[in-house]
Amino acid sequence: MSTATPSPPGTWGQLPPWLADQPVQGPAVPPEWLAQHAYPQPDRLTRFVTRIGARSPVWLAPLAVLACMGAAAGYTLISDPVESGAAAEPSCILKYTTGFVCPGCGGTRAAWYLLHANVPAAARHHLLFVFAVPFLLYMYVAWAGRAAFRWKLPQLTISPAVMIAFVVAWGVWSILRNLPWAPFTAFYV
Repeated sequence: MSTATPSPPGTWGQLPPWLADQPVQGPAVPPEWLAQHAYPQPDRLTRFVTRIGARSPVWLAPLAVLACMGAAAGYTLISDPVESGAAAEPSCILKYTTGFVCPGCGGTRAAWYLLHANVPAAARHHLLFVFAVPFLLYMYVAWAGRAAFRWKLPQLTISPAVMIAFVVAWGVWSILRNLPWAPFTAFYV
């Protein structure tokens, strides 16, 4: 009884891990089978991103996320979505073409109102976005503080039941805000 010996890591012809320690009954595995079923080598871009990621400091990821959030907030402030028309940027394609309010419609306007500290107007445009923002901000601060400064803030743990309940509430709210009679017409944005 012979055993298959895997090639050195990172070479073509390497056996998958679940087969590497298994005894082989009969003849050895043909080399063409190994070449056909081996893990492919990563491409240049993947190797470059992996190398940069391994060399980058731990505080770079929270800083990059903060830069993206700042850019989104800046764009929201500059574009003034409250005063823009139906065809102006930013515009929801689903609402523009069908007239229906999608689950995300009103989110940019709600963010604009939150940036101007007008919580009731923000909640009128996207109630669940306003509800989720404090949790998302805390989750970011806890993650960034742990990664960059080694803070020991407690992490939010969200159970699958809570996530499912939130998605169901979002779906029900998305349907209710499209109903054409009162009191649901107050949700239309």
